[in-house]
Amino acid sequence: MRVEEEEDNMVPQGNEADGEMVLDTASSQHQEEKLVIGYALTSKKKQSFLQPKLEVLARKKGISFVSIDQDKPLSDQGPFDVVLHKLLGNEWHDVIQDYQQKHPEVTVLDPPGSIQRIYNRQSMLQGLADLNLAECDGMICVPKQMVVLQDTTSSANEVAKAGLKFPLVAKPLLVDGTAKSHQLFLAYDCLSLAKLEPPLVLQEFVNHGGVLFKVFVVGDVIRVVRRYSLPNVSNVEKEKVAGVFQFPRVSSAAASVDKTDLDPRVAELPPKPLLEGLVRELRSRLGLRLFNIDMIREHGSQDVFYVIDINYFPGKFFTSFFWYGKMPDYEQVFIDFFLGLAQAKHEKGLCVKSGIDM
Repeated sequence: MRVEEEEDNMVPQGNEADGEMVLDTASSQHQEEKLVIGYALTSKKKQSFLQPKLEVLARKKGISFVSIDQDKPLSDQGPFDVVLHKLLGNEWHDVIQDYQQKHPEVTVLDPPGSIQRIYNRQSMLQGLADLNLAECDGMICVPKQMVVLQDTTSSANEVAKAGLKFPLVAKPLLVDGTAKSHQLFLAYDCLSLAKLEPPLVLQEFVNHGGVLFKVFVVGDVIRVVRRYSLPNVSNVEKEKVAGVFQFPRVSSAAASVDKTDLDPRVAELPPKPLLEGLVRELRSRLGLRLFNIDMIREHGSQDVFYVIDINYFPGKFFTSFFWYGKMPDYEQVFIDFFLGLAQAKHEKGLCVKSGIDM
């Protein structure tokens, strides 16, 4: 796996200016071909993704975007080389799964079964603690967590049985695209659990110095940015504070972090070998190519990181890529990604014609 780094004499391991690092593990030199991308996105997603600059660059490279009509059979539309989608619901899930079976030659971004897994916070982080990243300059962990499906009033005993310690982060079990599914709460004691609405996931809060690392993945490109997060919870606070409190939207683009404001031990980005190893494993296990990982560094450690959330094709892809003035390039990243898909399809076709087994 090849890593291309932007020159930065201050940061020998890659560009960390303005709280970001970019790892490019794929060449942007692809054979230019006509590529038709059918897209099925919400109006909000379409507005954020199909920016004029992206469409202009795409046309220059022979890429066209075609809106999928959800009122017509998908197989009657196209033909498409790629189907890019982010719609929820069992009906659409069945439509895209049926289309994928009937048109294996079309690249679907991404398979609905793979997406479904990370829409459930119970299955989202399963298996991450077992990743073998021993030679990747760090350790990946997941917070202890449990699922509450119905009665939060009786969950206190279950919390004790599960070995979870307060305070606990409470998250809705299912991610359904609504603002409510992203609401987070911090519960300091057993009594406060009764105020929460199930189904939900309870996750141990890990002190992390008030900084969150958002890792954006587009195919073989990895981009990392810092965001402000919740401050550490002291032992005194644990003893004196009671109740449940709603999180602010601390990971938004407006909460971006300038590393000069932080302790260097807190501000340092996760090591590249660790990010590469983690993303490689997740791409393989999840079967996804467009996703985001939320990571934190355990306070007081240098190389112990926790994955706390994974999102599919999040809207913050775009605010992240053009928020920073030094790298307003999300459009080119996606163009290279789509051209890579075209190149891979072309090479696969040549191999099939010549009788070579891929």
